Amino acid sequence: MTAEVAATSPPGPVTVGVPRETGAGERRVALVPKVVEKLRGRGVEVVVESGAGVGALMPDALYTEAGAMIGDAWACDVVVKVAVPTAEEIGRLRPGSTFIGFLAPLTSPETVEALRERGVTAFAMESVPRISRAQSMDALSSQAGVAGYKAVLLAAERSTRFFPMLTTAAGTVKPAQALILGVGVAGLQALATAKRLGARTTGYDVRPEVADQVRSLGAQWLDLGIEAVGEGGYARELTDDERAEQQKRLEEAITGFDVVITTANVPGRKAPTLVTAHAVEGMRPGSVVVDMAGESGGNCELTEPGEIVVKHDVTIASPLNLPATMPEHASELYSRNVSALLELMLSDGALAPDWDDEVLAKSCVTRKEA
Repeated sequence: MTAEVAATSPPGPVTVGVPRETGAGERRVALVPKVVEKLRGRGVEVVVESGAGVGALMPDALYTEAGAMIGDAWACDVVVKVAVPTAEEIGRLRPGSTFIGFLAPLTSPETVEALRERGVTAFAMESVPRISRAQSMDALSSQAGVAGYKAVLLAAERSTRFFPMLTTAAGTVKPAQALILGVGVAGLQALATAKRLGARTTGYDVRPEVADQVRSLGAQWLDLGIEAVGEGGYARELTDDERAEQQKRLEEAITGFDVVITTANVPGRKAPTLVTAHAVEGMRPGSVVVDMAGESGGNCELTEPGEIVVKHDVTIASPLNLPATMPEHASELYSRNVSALLELMLSDGALAPDWDDEVLAKSCVTRKEA
């Protein structure tokens, strides 16, 4: 019987490759020059594919100044990436190497299988456990924060009304009413950003324990009387009866808001419908819905993923990959997440993951076999 063994690096310094992202609209880079410099201090050699940082306004010169080499990133011991790798990219990985990046293991099993067949030890950033010790590696949270911030700016741009209350010689303009559905990291950042812009904010989630976090941001809590506490900080999927009752109560509440931003996702499943067509029809003309769950089907019944449409005089925007629209700071945050996970695998300058470590064991989706 073949035993599984930990991937170890060959003699000499561990090499970490940073390839250029090829996905449409993807402007982030997996490691930024500041983090490259930090890894160099740990004895790690970093190889960056030419142009890898251009989308985030980080030219090759900044990487060479930080001590990186420009070359074939795919030939390294460890390859770090942002977007899920394509089949062609997986084919460029060296058998026995290690890969770190987003892998969508619950919705893209073919990617994991391809990495396994290639003989690659792969770590999915989505699978990093949400425990205190792993907060510095939590890329889902860091990128969700970026998305929550940008979603509010998009809502403000598309709204026909001011966010803040304005008192002018011509009279007083009331502040916009903003409702955030789903109060995880993205939702909390959206609440905070909308509040800073002057809107009157309200948050809703099926997890009642986040009500205090919502109120701490100066927002009101929308209590619909439906709870769905899950594991690992996520909400569980509602039953059919709970979902029907939730939609009924939300329809009544949503019509009173000028802006609705939805962030609700259940890992590995289609996004729940929170904003029905009937609810949109009941909103005031000129209102805006920003659906942040478009990549998993959307929270709004009228969402067209990746598009901005107008239905019943209400603008419905479903932007995809919002973090990539703020590539500089999104890359900085993601880079710190990746390097924190990578450093956990390093021991005396060698790549030697401890498989008894909860963080590594749970984030690893495929391991090299002897």
